[in-house]
Amino acid sequence: MPLTRKAYRAAILHSIADPAEVGIEASYEYFEDGLLVVDNGQISALGHASELLASLPADIEITHYQDALITPGFIDTHIHLPQTGMVGAYGEQLLDWLNTYTFPCESQFADQAHAEEVAGIFIKELLRNGTTTALVFGSVHPQSVNAFFEAAEKLDLRMIAGKVMMDRNAPDYLTDTAESSYLESKALIERWHGKGRLHYAVTPRFAPTSTPEQLTLAGQLLSEYPDLYMQTHISENLQEVEWVKELFPKRKGYLDVYDHYQLLGERSVFAHGVHLCDDECARLAQTGSAVAFCPTSNLFLGSGLFNLPMAEKHKLNVGLGTDVGGGTSFSLLQTLNEAYKVMQLQGARLSPFKSLYLATLGGARALRLEERIGTLQPGTDADFLVLDYNATPLLSYRLKQSKSIAETLFVLMTLGDDRTVAQTYAAGNLVHQR
Repeated sequence: MPLTRKAYRAAILHSIADPAEVGIEASYEYFEDGLLVVDNGQISALGHASELLASLPADIEITHYQDALITPGFIDTHIHLPQTGMVGAYGEQLLDWLNTYTFPCESQFADQAHAEEVAGIFIKELLRNGTTTALVFGSVHPQSVNAFFEAAEKLDLRMIAGKVMMDRNAPDYLTDTAESSYLESKALIERWHGKGRLHYAVTPRFAPTSTPEQLTLAGQLLSEYPDLYMQTHISENLQEVEWVKELFPKRKGYLDVYDHYQLLGERSVFAHGVHLCDDECARLAQTGSAVAFCPTSNLFLGSGLFNLPMAEKHKLNVGLGTDVGGGTSFSLLQTLNEAYKVMQLQGARLSPFKSLYLATLGGARALRLEERIGTLQPGTDADFLVLDYNATPLLSYRLKQSKSIAETLFVLMTLGDDRTVAQTYAAGNLVHQR
């Protein structure tokens, strides 16, 4: 492979720390006229164009963007591949919604051709919306994960996914067994985990759809392969929380079910956590586990409001999730629009810099990938976006009134969507152009 070195000039912004820990001013770097230098898929330099230009060879290709902002690629810590075809389904709360819409939609993934078609659409949507890394639920069928990873590998994307484990309280056509889920997951791990930029996540759907035997084997997989991920759902809906208490009467609460089966750890991500208590947040933080905050789906399914200040108090890692298809948009900009409102309804503020953190470095920390993604620090993977200030007539007009990068960032998150993402780069390769 020939050495490839390119540079990109524009306004550049990235998070370098959590505003809740260091304050807003120390949480980001902004270069009004910045330069990003990429060598062989990795960032080799970042700084003010006036300082860096002189150090570059005369023949380097420099792409100069006007009226645009370069940020790190967005990181979606909770999304469902097989629900792409039912996004925006009307009128149910969680448990009825699963039975009415989700399970029938997921059953189609028994068909390999269907799995491949949807994986292609799904990855295109992620990249159109500027999402360069996602933690993805497949269906119960191994072919859903194979199709997804095959499509992601072709583009050299940093992606994490797993086959759903589900051996009870679901239709017969959509269940596996404790043993088959273990063997199928193991085969997928052997094939994909650590291949290129791909990682595997052990994926019990949620406590109600797994027997104690299945949860035991999920824990066993994590002990057999120490750098695996684990993803599941927790405390999304009050009915669901009560159901878990009935199914596991010996456990102290919902989180304790997962704790008992040794599913908490540094690469464990629990989606939602809307109804977690203080003690549960403390335990999640103590074990290095993370929560995926999914404001769009929490509002759409009427589940409740995530308590971000409580998570911050416990220094709990929090990423952002679109949760398509409970969430109604692949766009993390639109998801941040909803996150702001979720905080407003609780009398709390969500600064644009905290929002940027959640969509980038916060997600990377939740996934223990902050050495590789989530910032534009030299040495990290060149996963980045170009956001267009003139993407829509209203956005263009509104941003002409902006007096600061804070205001510009907030307007992008309020008015922005997939149209705002002009280009998406992954490992230095252009993977989406609007």
